[in-house]
Amino acid sequence: MPHINLLPWREQQRQASKKRFMALIGGLVIGTFFSMFVLGSLYASMRDGQNIKNAFLDQEIALLDAQIQEINELNKKKENLQQRMKLIEELQSNRNLGTQLIDEIARVVPAGIYLTSLERKGKMIKVVGRSESNNRLSTMLRNVESSYLLEKPALQGIVAGEQQARLLSDFTMQFYIKAYDDINEAERLVRN
Repeated sequence: MPHINLLPWREQQRQASKKRFMALIGGLVIGTFFSMFVLGSLYASMRDGQNIKNAFLDQEIALLDAQIQEINELNKKKENLQQRMKLIEELQSNRNLGTQLIDEIARVVPAGIYLTSLERKGKMIKVVGRSESNNRLSTMLRNVESSYLLEKPALQGIVAGEQQARLLSDFTMQFYIKAYDDINEAERLVRN
């Protein structure tokens, strides 16, 4: 029996083992490729779904941007209308400003002061005149300060002189017309 050759049986077993190993490796490779394909298609479908959501969000954002732009344009139109309305209100209230101004100047000028020149440049009014005494000029300054229409009186100069046997001083004074809102507030207080 020492001459029995078991080599073909071992060779067959080795071949069978090798075939099983190759089948196992092939199965693992096929399983890996299949699982990779499944995961790839799952991620692709998730990416496609997210792209659809992003496209929808982009459309909605574009709609909202258009609405925001429209709102901004409406706000600009509103501001323009408000500015026009304010200008119309100012024009309406300033319509009688000249008459009110002359009336108020006649009220603040006390007896003994004679105006020779009255000049208006914007909101500034420059008055040139003659005064019998400096006390009367002080009274005029106080009257301007307490006026509802005039403010910031400033006496620029007094020059003593003689005219018609009376001593009259020449003076130059300037004051300003109050702002529109201040005048309206003062008029409301006077009416109430």
